[in-house]
Amino acid sequence: MNIDGQHCDLEILHNVGLEEYAALSTQHIRKGDGFLLVYSMADRPSFTHISRYYTEVILVKEFTQPRPTQLPGSPISPTVPVTRSLPILLVAYESEKAIKREVSTIEGQELAQQLNCEYAETSAKDRVNAEKAFYDVVRLLRIQQLEQRREESVARRKAWEARNTL
Repeated sequence: MNIDGQHCDLEILHNVGLEEYAALSTQHIRKGDGFLLVYSMADRPSFTHISRYYTEVILVKEFTQPRPTQLPGSPISPTVPVTRSLPILLVAYESEKAIKREVSTIEGQELAQQLNCEYAETSAKDRVNAEKAFYDVVRLLRIQQLEQRREESVARRKAWEARNTL
């Protein structure tokens, strides 16, 4: 696939109903660099499973999402190490089924905010944002990789300066 003039390979794993293949799913998560967590707007149970899938991805990838500023009395310590965030996009599909909607846009946006990820609504049937969701997660991944390279470059420069300063 070509996104923004650059080639990228996407591997899509659809794991609905594949709980018996948990080891395979874990292997795919380990190999993945970015993730779409997808639920149907017309199916509340698919929405309620998103948090579990998110947690599984985070645990397998051993990433910690950026934490909000500590509030007084918060059990989250600001000294807990925070590593880079993982490119994740929460995707609500079947937006064409507005009449059968069981999950509101606001609920989806609120969950995305709780999970610290982007949010999109799509409809493959109506060709609305379906490709955009894939493009967006690749763009998030590229931004993350660029930031990581910058951080590594700054660290190398500081180390070089420390070694070469009298």
